[in-house]
Amino acid sequence: MNPAEIFSKDTVSIVYGYQQNAIQRMLDFDAACGRERPSVAAIVNPSRAGLHKVFFGRNEILLPMYKTLKEATEKHSDADVIVNFSSQRSAFPTTMEALENPNIRTVAVIAEGVPERKARILAATAKSKGKWIIGPATVGGLKAGCFKIGNTAGTIDNIIESKLHRPGSVGFVSKSGGLSNECYNIIARNTDGLYEGIAIGGDSYPGSTLLEHILRYEQIPEVKMIAALGEIGGTEELKIVDALKEGKIKKPLVIWVTGTCSKMFPAGVQFGHAGAKADSALETADAKNEALNKAGAVVPESFDDYGAAIKGAYDKLVTDGVIKPAEEISVPNFPMDYNQAVKEGRIRKPSQFICTISNEKGEELLYNGVPISEVINEGYGIGGVIGLLWFKKNLPDFARKFLDIVLMLTADHGPAVSGAHNAIVAARANKDIISSLVSGLLTIGPRFGGAIDGAAQGFKAAVESGMTPEEYIVSMKKKGVNIQGIGHRVKSVTNPDMRVTLLKKFVKETFKETKLLDYALEVEAITTQKKGNLILNVDGCIGITFVDLLWSLPDLFSKKEVDEIIDMGCLNALFVVGRSMGIFGHIFDQKRLKQPLYRTPYDEIAYMSDE
Repeated sequence: MNPAEIFSKDTVSIVYGYQQNAIQRMLDFDAACGRERPSVAAIVNPSRAGLHKVFFGRNEILLPMYKTLKEATEKHSDADVIVNFSSQRSAFPTTMEALENPNIRTVAVIAEGVPERKARILAATAKSKGKWIIGPATVGGLKAGCFKIGNTAGTIDNIIESKLHRPGSVGFVSKSGGLSNECYNIIARNTDGLYEGIAIGGDSYPGSTLLEHILRYEQIPEVKMIAALGEIGGTEELKIVDALKEGKIKKPLVIWVTGTCSKMFPAGVQFGHAGAKADSALETADAKNEALNKAGAVVPESFDDYGAAIKGAYDKLVTDGVIKPAEEISVPNFPMDYNQAVKEGRIRKPSQFICTISNEKGEELLYNGVPISEVINEGYGIGGVIGLLWFKKNLPDFARKFLDIVLMLTADHGPAVSGAHNAIVAARANKDIISSLVSGLLTIGPRFGGAIDGAAQGFKAAVESGMTPEEYIVSMKKKGVNIQGIGHRVKSVTNPDMRVTLLKKFVKETFKETKLLDYALEVEAITTQKKGNLILNVDGCIGITFVDLLWSLPDLFSKKEVDEIIDMGCLNALFVVGRSMGIFGHIFDQKRLKQPLYRTPYDEIAYMSDE
């Protein structure tokens, strides 16, 4: 490769910093250029090593990611460019480390705000080692049809529009990265396109200068003419004047120094970049443009005429036979990035999930259309939230309170029941709280908690069928099935369950009607005549009064909705939510007490082998 060239179609780089968009844009440029190998060999991400998935054309590939530059360069010794996205604080040490690596020829330093003293050390170090620095404070650069740095030239659409996917005849260098992108388009419209473009950065002491890149272009036969963009401040453009006078620049040079409006402002005003400030008459844009013009450069009247000046110089070279215009190369139909297509409204994709209960995509989280601030400020409580998320209804206060009471009543029933027991055993085995909770929840079913669902379904069906309480009892007896919701191991008529007492009192005082509860109490009056403990238990009371709640709100719940809610298992869900609180309590209790691994005592087991 010509020593004056710093990039080729074989150039591969290491990107320092997890800049996902910039990396993808580099690879999109590769695909547009027809590269067979990605220009990014690896990524350095100090926070995490691993793999990063990207598109290379239409296919997805994996790029390795390392935590240190040392490891990345050792694993990818063919990489000779570092695209350094590290912050201004770490840009200096990381760039120095890169310059010390014998395989690295070029470092692009993107960070702004690198201290001037350190920037001068970087530039001097690079020159002493025969290497190139682009930046600091640069957007980067590119060689058309070969390689580009980071976000240079913007999106793939702009790259193709500016003919950057194949080489032209113009070498370009600028201080400004933003104006570089504009100039690439100007060059594409007025010539056969760009050969290479570099934005050296707007700091006072860049790692490489306008003149150094212009002289490099002088040594590249494929570059037939040079375009440059300077700016107010400093004397770098005056060095170009000297080079023109000394005959070091023989190719046509079209150059404009921006900042001619500075004469309209007080002296010392800075124009954007750190170095864009004229401290003497020689550093003004007008003075430098005049000196360049006198030295033989093509200097337009204003930036508005920059494209015309480039076209004039290019047309003359074509007429003289110096330039044979580059052939246009067709670009494959390039797929649009999905996220960009969505943003522009170009995608209509069928969804995989439907959610009608909540929406977190707006400015504020919504529960069934109700802002979370209203849920909190208006005191919806847990019962109100359940109404919004489970039933999609804004429940009245008494219904919210009923659900709150149910959750409190079902929270715990001591350590002996299967759910708490299993969770305690798991916690004592030093399992985490989620595993311990699940081990307890998995016991909930027909024999534990399921009676709530069963009682609601059984009593509801009896009432809707027109059975009398006595007929219901007889029908269940004929089936040989216990009435779910009736009976308690300990509690009885003479030793009532306070949970049932409290719930019945609340329901009687607040519900408009208690049709199913009244029916169940008639059933209880018959069953307790046979045996005192055949009372309406707490599971039955919850299930039955829940149905009464739904029936008492006909404006909110249709008959079809009531049937659907009962059949979906919402009552079992209430039990799970409530009992989870108690199970967590038992888990924390065991961990707090630092209880050892549980082993069932021998005297609790009846060993009955065949022998």
